[in-house]
Amino acid sequence: MTTIEYLSLPLYKRIIHRIINFFVSIPKVIGRFFGKVIPQVFTKIWRSISLYFINLYNYFIDGDWKTRLSYLFMGFGLISRKSFIRGILVWIYQIAFIIYAVSIGIPSISKIGTFGNIAQTLYYGEVVVNGQALEIPIYKFVDDSFLILLNSIIFAILIIVYIILWTNQIKDSSELQNLHKIGRTIDNKQVLKDLVGKNYHMVLLSIPTFGLIMFTIIPLIFMILVAFTNYSSQYEQPKWLFDWVGMYNFKKLFGLTGAAGGHEFSYIFGQILIWTLIWAFFATFTNYFLGMIVAMMINKKGIKLKKLWRTILITTIAVPQFISLLFLSKFLSTNDGGLNTILTSLGLISENIKFLEDATIAKVTIIIVNMWIGIPYTMLMCSGILMNIPEDLYESAKIDGANPFKMYTKITLPYMLFVTGPYLISTFVGNINNFNVIYLLSGGNPMFTNIKGVGIQNPAALYGAGQTDLLITWLYKMCMTQVEKNYGVASVIGIFVFIVVASFSLIMYSRSNAVKNEGDFQ
Repeated sequence: MTTIEYLSLPLYKRIIHRIINFFVSIPKVIGRFFGKVIPQVFTKIWRSISLYFINLYNYFIDGDWKTRLSYLFMGFGLISRKSFIRGILVWIYQIAFIIYAVSIGIPSISKIGTFGNIAQTLYYGEVVVNGQALEIPIYKFVDDSFLILLNSIIFAILIIVYIILWTNQIKDSSELQNLHKIGRTIDNKQVLKDLVGKNYHMVLLSIPTFGLIMFTIIPLIFMILVAFTNYSSQYEQPKWLFDWVGMYNFKKLFGLTGAAGGHEFSYIFGQILIWTLIWAFFATFTNYFLGMIVAMMINKKGIKLKKLWRTILITTIAVPQFISLLFLSKFLSTNDGGLNTILTSLGLISENIKFLEDATIAKVTIIIVNMWIGIPYTMLMCSGILMNIPEDLYESAKIDGANPFKMYTKITLPYMLFVTGPYLISTFVGNINNFNVIYLLSGGNPMFTNIKGVGIQNPAALYGAGQTDLLITWLYKMCMTQVEKNYGVASVIGIFVFIVVASFSLIMYSRSNAVKNEGDFQ
């Protein structure tokens, strides 16, 4: 279909056409990824590794004895050439790395295959009570699987950092050697000057990078590895050791283990996944379009008291969200909720409405409450964007006989979607992981009681799954609130959420007009 043919279609047909094209393009994107992108990545990696070893060989062959000693003693070539600051720093890192490797790193990584051999040993010690010697059991903790895994990850990252620093100090030593041959040197003053000059960005980014490694990368790697273990509340450390179980947790999620209750678990996972996507869709687009409509109504010429209407809507933002949600949770409860009490006293209902106890009503209620919370945010954002749309466009459309709906679909909506495309994507992703609204309002309730008319045989194996739970709230319950916790399965759910979110974000962002037609925006 040509561009002219596409533009001549009605709006609903264009939307359908884009949806169809999106799903048709998925196999093409996947095929291009594995057929073209992956081979190119491996080719670049192979070339980089080859170039890395070639450079190390050249540095050693062309280097003097100071540079060659840097292969064993980090910073020696720098210190011997009076670049003390850089040399001493890498030398300190080498010493600290060796101490950590000998004391913690190597002992931990050597046990990573089994996560240790002995969790605890029992022996009896004597204590004297009222002059009488008594023997009491004493537990001595030996191996801790949790710490073995964590220390192994940290040690692997420290090895990577060590290799980078080791390579760079050899390169710097070789460069100083070449400068010395032509009678030039780099003193410590020059190093300090570079830290606030051309290398200032590295100084500023060092702390955020350290925080990223400590609080994002290490937990992410830990979560991925835990997904391949049987780590659960039955193996709480340091009482027991946990083991590698391969793909068992992934099979359990999709009901492929053959174990009792496996079908129930996979079915509940599918139901929660479907509700998560439905919730994310409605929570995103209801707030977006209704917020835009409210902004258009307030900004319309002839509307009086515009500041008052904006202030009234902003009051929902001024109140902390968790307070509003906790209040509404009580207000909408079935037995003693304020709303049911008011409706009953007015004679509008004869039986209390189960706003948060009936699954279907609870889901609708949650979406409506989220609209009340989210529309003011969208209204504020859209107000600023709507003021930037040139009035000439609307005046020209009126002259051509366009009605308000036509002007909205041809001028306002395309402009808004162009500007707010990335915002829509990030909002959709955020709603997939919107913990507060679900957990504080309904707590994930009501619980699953049956599957296709058949009672659940083992409710405890579902780890507190509720019919309004999102994947993120179910994951939280699985790890925090349930008596029987399963961190391995929770990690698999976390990985699955990451894959869904990352795939959707990358595909939609790359196909959005904000990226493809960025140069067309005026």
